[in-house]
Amino acid sequence: MDCKEFEKLIPGYIAQKLPYAELKRFCQHAEECGECREELTIQYLTTEGIQRLEDGGAFDLQKELDQHEADARRKIRFHDAFLHFGLAVEAVAVSVIFGLVIWILA
Repeated sequence: MDCKEFEKLIPGYIAQKLPYAELKRFCQHAEECGECREELTIQYLTTEGIQRLEDGGAFDLQKELDQHEADARRKIRFHDAFLHFGLAVEAVAVSVIFGLVIWILA
């Protein structure tokens, strides 16, 4: 992912609407690129800060951004684990079918 693509995805990230594959690439780029990380922080603080000021509530935006990022990482780990589990189940199913075919033909 390049920086331009990252910047285009920031609003979707803030709204928590990125699909798994984009979210994973987005988070990886954020970890690797300090400039994009800074841009994400600025846009998050601006977007959420304005909304909170309009609502009149108290807030700690940096803490909320950290929580937002932790939630994204948790979502990525869940999807990765689910994909690995699915692959394992598929491998077992193929092995069972292969074993049955050999048993029937023997």
